[in-house]
Amino acid sequence: MALLVQKFGGTSVGSIERIEAVADIIIRQRQQGHHIVAVVSAMSGETNRLLALAKQVDSSPSPRELDALVSTGEQVSASLLAMALIRRGYPAISLLGDQLGIRTDNLFTKARINDINSARLRQEIEHGRIVIAAGFQGRDLEGNITTLGRGGSDTSAVAIAAAINAQECQIYTDVDGVYTTDPRIEPGAWKLSSVSVQVMLEMASLGAKVLHIRAVEAAAHYKMPLRVLSSFSVGEGTRVDYEDEGMQQQTVSGIASKREQALIFINDCSNDGSTLANIVELLAEKGIEIDMINQVNQKVGKVDYAISVPSLELQQAMSLLQESDALSGAKIDSRDDLAMLSIVGAGIKTNTPITGRFFRVLADENIDVVVASSGEIKLSVLIERKYLELGVRALHAAFLTASE
Repeated sequence: MALLVQKFGGTSVGSIERIEAVADIIIRQRQQGHHIVAVVSAMSGETNRLLALAKQVDSSPSPRELDALVSTGEQVSASLLAMALIRRGYPAISLLGDQLGIRTDNLFTKARINDINSARLRQEIEHGRIVIAAGFQGRDLEGNITTLGRGGSDTSAVAIAAAINAQECQIYTDVDGVYTTDPRIEPGAWKLSSVSVQVMLEMASLGAKVLHIRAVEAAAHYKMPLRVLSSFSVGEGTRVDYEDEGMQQQTVSGIASKREQALIFINDCSNDGSTLANIVELLAEKGIEIDMINQVNQKVGKVDYAISVPSLELQQAMSLLQESDALSGAKIDSRDDLAMLSIVGAGIKTNTPITGRFFRVLADENIDVVVASSGEIKLSVLIERKYLELGVRALHAAFLTASE
């Protein structure tokens, strides 16, 4: 008998038919004697519908009220799933973030979990109930509803699994595991049976949508066994490993991409060492994600920076930078027609020719590199967005085949 946390995304609970299918999955595990906590997202499209309603009322809605609104999506799917299980004779109860004891900071729409008081959750499990947890949400110290931002339900699931010492956290989605790249772009992509947590961290941070970076970070921190599975088919999925032994050790494990990327140019900054710190702290305070930082030019007493951010956060980032006293003498501009393309693999750091091959593949396809960045197990570039699919397919053909 194991204690399992299972997370079901928006497509998995996207209709009553899909909710009944999720109930089947839970019941199969329950019949094997396992205790189950299921964490659910809002039904597919529901969060966007609620956001659209908010924008009809106010083009810049209050972040606090926005969280109060969009958190209702998970409440609906959690209740419906609990009803489906109860109707079949299985004891189930739906719990919201506050009832689950999830405490967060007060950064509305992008909150982070501070701690989980799991007493109520453990009590329900001890009483033999299947707990259906509303993902994506918590409450701050003042009792305000908060949401966790992109990938919030994944993060909720991992945090809950760690809080109750679950044997495994299973992320159910619309694909049957982690693929070498997005199969919607490259049909020849193939599923990895296992992937190291280091590689998964990089792939998630660089755009692989199957797991969100904050969920992988939490899993790595707690060493929580993690598995990606499909709610549409039966299979072993992809296991995230914490030990090197017995793992697939490929030079390149995957191709990751982020479509909506913007680049901010901050020119003629004071070259006093604190300017870059001020920039990063300013954006971090508002939870704006920075993907790349490049020093692109240096003059006497002055320096130029190029910083990439998600397109959705460009307007806010530009406003913050333009209003900053620390950058009063700088020239700030941007472009919003870019995408990020990356290769990830444990073998990259020890295989120098990989870098040359990477850039040669892009050059052969006449894809210009705007900015490049490298790390121990990754190599990333910003390119024009219109070339993203071409770049993904070319790199996959060069570095990954189904027979490897």
